[in-house]
Amino acid sequence: MYFPSSHSSDGKGGRRFAGTEQEGAAHRRPVQAVGISADEVTLAGDLIVPAHAEGLVIFAHGSGSSRHSPRNQAVARTIQDAGIATLLFDLLTGDEEEADADTGHLRFNIGLLALRLVHATRWVNSQARLRHLGLGYFGASTGGAAALMAAAELGALVQAVVSRGGRPDLAADFLPRVTSPTLLIVGEHDKDVAMLNADAYARLSCKKQLVTVPRATHLFEEPGALEKVAALAAAWFQHNLKAR
Repeated sequence: MYFPSSHSSDGKGGRRFAGTEQEGAAHRRPVQAVGISADEVTLAGDLIVPAHAEGLVIFAHGSGSSRHSPRNQAVARTIQDAGIATLLFDLLTGDEEEADADTGHLRFNIGLLALRLVHATRWVNSQARLRHLGLGYFGASTGGAAALMAAAELGALVQAVVSRGGRPDLAADFLPRVTSPTLLIVGEHDKDVAMLNADAYARLSCKKQLVTVPRATHLFEEPGALEKVAALAAAWFQHNLKAR
């Protein structure tokens, strides 16, 4: 599959992504349930490490979602099929989610969400079998802002960032500090978010691409749209993640 990018900092178009040789192999991979300490709370996560993986992608879900997001899980399977490990974890505890359902005071607290992502990154680095893996972030919606903010804080430790329908405007002050190669993916018909991403793209000084998926809306629910996102993300991580 080949998906051209609409903007690229180095003038290159999209790159070809070699799909999985055994479709659906990710479904048979063992999932390890993990607990990530973040200050006074423990965050639940699901870790999958394919054989011979050299990279690991930590997912930051969008507002009102969790590690069980079917869209993020679908993207994660494609990334796993590319030989890259994935960690999907809850940015909020169950109690926090319940409280946030009434007030909404946490889902847009990007500083808190980014800090939780930093804690997850440190947890990965504390695990002997994981600390050699090149690290990347995949963020959706508000999770995209959290991923960019955390990447700005951690610098070279984060080797790549992918944002799907993200809100990089919520991390605007951190964008010039991001050094990680960053791929921003937006839907053609998600007009407001596409404009916010175009503005953010201009503020990024790292290696970067901005890709518009034709006919897609914010959740990429259109036929084939999420598959395009997954293939683009897997290709970006394959190219940029290197074992440490």
